Amino acid sequence: MNSEMKEQMNIVITGHVDHGKSTVIGRMLADTGSLPEGKLESVKKNCERNSKPFEYAFLLDALKDEQAQGITIDAARVFFNTEQRDYIILDAPGHIEFLKNMVTGAARAEAAFLVIDADEGIQENSKRHGYLLSMLGIRQLCVLVNKMDLVDYSQRTFRQIERKYSRFLKNLDMTDVSFIPVSGREGDNIASLSKNMPWWTSNTVLSLLDSFKKEEKPTDMPFRMAVQDVYKFTNEGDSRRIIAGTIDSGELHKDDELIFYPSGKKSKVDSIEVFNGEPPEVVGPGQATGFTMTEQIYAKRGNLVAKVGEKQPQVGNVFRVSLFWLGKKPLEKGKDYILKVGTDRVKMQLFDTIRVIDASNLNADNMKKMVGRHDVAECVFTTKRAIAFDLVEDLPSASRFVIVDDYEIAGGGIIREVVKDSMASHRKDAMHLNFSWETGNVSAAERVKALGHKSQLVLVSGEEAVGKSEMSKALERRLFDRGCNVVYLGMTSFQEDGEEADYGDSRRGRRMAAHEREEMIHRLALFAKMSMEGGAILVVSCSELTSEEREVIAMAIEPHSMKTVWLGKDLTTDLKPDYQIMNVSEAVTEAEKIEALLVDEEIILK
Repeated sequence: MNSEMKEQMNIVITGHVDHGKSTVIGRMLADTGSLPEGKLESVKKNCERNSKPFEYAFLLDALKDEQAQGITIDAARVFFNTEQRDYIILDAPGHIEFLKNMVTGAARAEAAFLVIDADEGIQENSKRHGYLLSMLGIRQLCVLVNKMDLVDYSQRTFRQIERKYSRFLKNLDMTDVSFIPVSGREGDNIASLSKNMPWWTSNTVLSLLDSFKKEEKPTDMPFRMAVQDVYKFTNEGDSRRIIAGTIDSGELHKDDELIFYPSGKKSKVDSIEVFNGEPPEVVGPGQATGFTMTEQIYAKRGNLVAKVGEKQPQVGNVFRVSLFWLGKKPLEKGKDYILKVGTDRVKMQLFDTIRVIDASNLNADNMKKMVGRHDVAECVFTTKRAIAFDLVEDLPSASRFVIVDDYEIAGGGIIREVVKDSMASHRKDAMHLNFSWETGNVSAAERVKALGHKSQLVLVSGEEAVGKSEMSKALERRLFDRGCNVVYLGMTSFQEDGEEADYGDSRRGRRMAAHEREEMIHRLALFAKMSMEGGAILVVSCSELTSEEREVIAMAIEPHSMKTVWLGKDLTTDLKPDYQIMNVSEAVTEAEKIEALLVDEEIILK
């Protein structure tokens, strides 16, 4: 078969350290003539010069650190082919210290080999790796019981390992699993059936490889593309804004109507762009592409793009996950981490630990709340703002995430479920507003040029009776006197008995109920959207704003920006304001500081 016509498949091979993964791969390369000419002889001669016994693993372990320590520390890629397919075999580390490297390799695989030493038997890492493979959604698995020569090719030993490990995998819903007894060093059952094991008449490693089913390209699945970047060209009057990214699933055509999440903004594809070539009529999964839109909406890195009329992704900032923790320090409640989903990065915190699972035996501890290194857990996360993603049963690749702590990957997993929060319905309304909003012919740039400032929401918050409205009104006066299109709105947390919510400055009556407060925030979001579409600076005083309320408002007014100011020394909510003003006695002075900040950040043009 012509090599260009062959399909390609990614296979990961993993297992406990020293169980012989690299030896198995090295033997496969040697027995099929896949090595560069003279490579095998060169490695054997090098072993003779250094008085070291030759091992087939040396064909793979090219890194000096790996040869010196005798362990694989990265997911090495090996290109290999049979008559039927071209393969990329990922040799993933088995040592517990390099589990995150193993996950990196396995996440790109369509099928897996897991190696178990027949002499040592099933180890904890053998089970950890099995759990990780199941969590990553790999369903095609073959367990290679290696080093059968060390147990005199015992059929009984092989069957014991097969029965024991099959029971473990069954608890992970992995039932369609193959087992093959092999000896990587001696070549038994690698490329041909072994004379040392006449009791084994089924697959060899090579024949099983070709029996793995190739994953179909997900062209029939809902369209998904994570925005990698937005490119703008200004030379020779080129005004295009090209949205760029790699298509994860589905297909993209000219005139397709798209929705950008989490904002819910929509536009149509005006053109598909390629570098130095003719634009194609359609692009599909795995293709890095760019496109322009008929309506220039605000899009940015991290947005998830879907098609109108297809299954839509999830949006939320509270969700349940299955997690594997790799950090040196335990996962801490209340600490900020960075969550990466697709191309999006957002601050997150652990809200709750539902259960911690021992990956080596699948025992769950519902009382344990600390997630330590190499623990598996079910947790609930909260993010600073809403993000877009898919659930694992819908689109596995779009449900995967990693957690970064101090610039290092500390964990990873899959999103299982969106947890409804108190502002979910209002967040949905804000998305619907962006989805259905139609703008006029006056651009934001034209408004900035005419007014001398950008649209901006300034939310002044703090405890009751600290002078929020006084400072906000003073800021409104200062901005108006310099010619800004500015509006002030005072919002109270109190309500007259039997009356509708008072939007003035009254502090009489009862405190608002939770649903009344939610409705107040919802109305503020709508009013802010309308004001800022007209280019206004809106100054709002609002008591004890929370981060959740801020996120709902931010989603509604996107792409317009917002600044939060907290007045007072004590932060009484979970809000992390952009500015905190300690001195509450001089409203005019503090308003002048906020005005200066707006000038410094070029909201107000000098």
